[in-house]
Amino acid sequence: MKIIKISVMSVLLVLLLAMVLMRLFAPAMIEKDLNKVVPHEPWAISEAAKTLHQQLLIGDWHSDSTLWDRDLNEHADRGHMDVPRLQAGNVAMQMFTSVTKSPSGQNYDRNESSAGDNITMLAMVQGWPLRTWSSLAERALYQAERLQAVVDSNPDAIQLVRNKSDLQAVLQQRQQGKKTIAALLGTEGSHALDGELSNIRRLYDAGFRMMGLHHFFDNKLGGSLHGTSGAGLSDFGRKAVEQMEQLKIIVDVAHSSEAVVRDVLAMAKRPVVVSHTGFNGHCPGPRNVSDTLMKDIAAQGGLIAVGYWDAAVCDISPANIVKAMRFGIDLVGLEHISLGSDYDGSTEVQFDTSELAVLTEEMLKAGFTETEIRAVMGGNMKRFLLENLPVE
Repeated sequence: MKIIKISVMSVLLVLLLAMVLMRLFAPAMIEKDLNKVVPHEPWAISEAAKTLHQQLLIGDWHSDSTLWDRDLNEHADRGHMDVPRLQAGNVAMQMFTSVTKSPSGQNYDRNESSAGDNITMLAMVQGWPLRTWSSLAERALYQAERLQAVVDSNPDAIQLVRNKSDLQAVLQQRQQGKKTIAALLGTEGSHALDGELSNIRRLYDAGFRMMGLHHFFDNKLGGSLHGTSGAGLSDFGRKAVEQMEQLKIIVDVAHSSEAVVRDVLAMAKRPVVVSHTGFNGHCPGPRNVSDTLMKDIAAQGGLIAVGYWDAAVCDISPANIVKAMRFGIDLVGLEHISLGSDYDGSTEVQFDTSELAVLTEEMLKAGFTETEIRAVMGGNMKRFLLENLPVE
């Protein structure tokens, strides 16, 4: 009996040690594998590009950085974004999008809603609270709490923007020479509502000002671009969009089926955003909706934010990303094109957020005017936010 007790104790100790080691080392290993920057020599940036870049107001509509187990106030040796790198890249406005579910076997063609979920295990490995293990809404709320903690501990560097007044305050600080970043909260899909319309208000109260309707699978609101149904908005989806608009939450149709996007445009009283995407005419593939639909989005005042990863732009070189921007400008007009990196979104990129001057360099090389560069890099985002955020 004594031998059995010792054996059981040994097994428990081994399991405990394994859990501790997993908690300490697994999160970093997972992220290093998923959020890669292609190794490269420092980008050659001309003095003209450096000077112009420091004068720009830069904004990015999509980053999943709050998903990962690191302090965003510290310069990390992994991933694509943190506060020091945002400041190094001269970023003024950053939308942080909360990922709450990712289907097993995730792909751009077809994902079952019933597929297993990758984020559940990630939440466990990263030591998230028990409440997040079974609730997608709680996962979004927890990521909001994490971003708020970053803001609270470093208010001179980053501030949470909930309304126009907050944004104007940050912009004024930047005019005074400060490097303050306006942080905004969005969701990567409205499965984060856990099927309850009341959670729209809960998320709004937590600071969320943009809500994506879908991610890689169909949900209660309707079909995903990568789901199985191709369906449009459900009755629940219509009610959700109505409530979002009433609260002045920006609706993000990235990852939504074309039928959902058409249904949203038919009922929307406010312009929508595609927070991270490419153009099918520039990079054909299942990640990008039709150019005709992009025109319809822009015709209603929407913004289309160009990403930096392969499924969006095919070739991920800075020069080709700039070609995607030019394609978009020619297709829908300058005032509708913005940046939507999808940094830290399980993507591989050629430059992190500290290296954004390479885009300014390539835009100058491609013959972009200063007016065009200012608009795409952040001017359009600033205008859209000031027009569509709640007043107070």
